[in-house]
Amino acid sequence: MKRFSCAELVELVTAYLDDALDAAERRCFDDHTAHCPSCSRHVAQHRAVIAALGDLPPEKPLSPAARDHLLAAFRRSHHP
Repeated sequence: MKRFSCAELVELVTAYLDDALDAAERRCFDDHTAHCPSCSRHVAQHRAVIAALGDLPPEKPLSPAARDHLLAAFRRSHHP
């Protein structure tokens, strides 16, 4: 099985979260994050951003409160 480097994983995180990786790539991705706390945290940060943004319409800019909420989510996921 191919092993991803941390740099490769960072490049693939969006495809992973969009379920756009093939089965073999997904297994490699999951295996890497299971053994690499830094990459696992990186994926968690992306998930936190997605959750914080929710269903915000793309044409609507972030309000100051939404921006603060998003930054707080980043900080919580980065510093447990």
